This record gives sequence, structure tokens and C-alpha cells, in this order.
Amino acid sequence: MKTRNTKQKKIIQKEINNFNSFFTAEELYNKVRKIDNKIGLATIYRFLKHLRELRSIYSYNCNNSLVYSKEKRSHCHFICEKTGKLIHFDVESLDFLKDKIPGSISSFQIEVRGLCKSCSETETCL
Repeated sequence: MKTRNTKQKKIIQKEINNFNSFFTAEELYNKVRKIDNKIGLATIYRFLKHLRELRSIYSYNCNNSLVYSKEKRSHCHFICEKTGKLIHFDVESLDFLKDKIPGSISSFQIEVRGLCKSCSETETCL
């Protein structure tokens, strides 16, 4: 793919660099639009796709949408089956899997479903 280092790409890359955690294409788009309202959402998606192909950015599935990260990270979340509330959490170790995986783990994504604490304690979620 032939690429040029355009003003738009510089703006998008600068805003990506400002993120410290996971972000969506829409969050990036909203930040970029404040700087240059001529940059469209399709341009954001194309640029993110290009960065993924270069392995300069990573994507993860989160609540049926893609989220992006500048670093290869692990992505874990708990989804309440009653409310759909999504809660991100960290996992420190996957040592229990080391004998089951035929290779080394560089990152992982975990989705756990159940009832959140509020739903399991009160039977009605706030």
C-alpha cells in the first residue's frame, strides 16, 4: 500500500499517541474532529487498519466492537448478563494455562459473563 505522510495522518497519529489506554475509533474521531473537522470517520478507520497491518497498533474485541491499543496488551472484561454492564479487569497470571498452550503467550483476551455484584445481591440492578 502506497502511503504518504499527510497532515491528516500526522494529526491522527498525534491523537493516538495521547491515549494511555484502550480507545475506540469513535473516541479518536471525536478528538481529531476538534483539530480538523474535515477528517472523516472513514479516514480514521483506514488509518487504524493500516497501523494494524504494520503491527504499530493492536485491536481487541470489546462488547461487539473493536478497541485499539498502542501496546500489545491483555484485554479482560466481565459482562453482567442482566444489565449488559461491562467491567474491565486485569489478570496477573495465566500460569494455570502454561502446560496446555503449545507455545508462548504474548497477549490474551478474556470475556467472563455472569451477574454483577449488585444484581447477585439485590436481584435488581441499579
